[in-house]
Amino acid sequence: MANSEECREALEQLSRNMTQSTGDVHKAAALDRSLSCRITDLDLTFTGQLRDGRIQDVVAAPGPPTTKAEIRLTMSSDDLVALVGGRLNFASAWAGGRVKLEAGFRDLLRLRTLF
Repeated sequence: MANSEECREALEQLSRNMTQSTGDVHKAAALDRSLSCRITDLDLTFTGQLRDGRIQDVVAAPGPPTTKAEIRLTMSSDDLVALVGGRLNFASAWAGGRVKLEAGFRDLLRLRTLF
């Protein structure tokens, strides 16, 4: 099981990846939306803002999210680290129920290119 620092680093790496992206990935990362990432096995939620092509203002808090973000991810700590590290395919993890992504329909269409 990954710890909270490894999860924070994975989110920072995802942000760096989005900043360096081009094409469709760059367009998807250009959203301005609130974001939460619930880490089930750590009972921890990271919240922040997807803005200017990166994740900003990331804060960790124990338990489930206190407010409903526009983009909501739920997964285990190991799955977050594996997704960002390229060892876990997002589509397979989502289809298998390992990762949950909730957002508006248009955002879902754009976000599918990020992973």
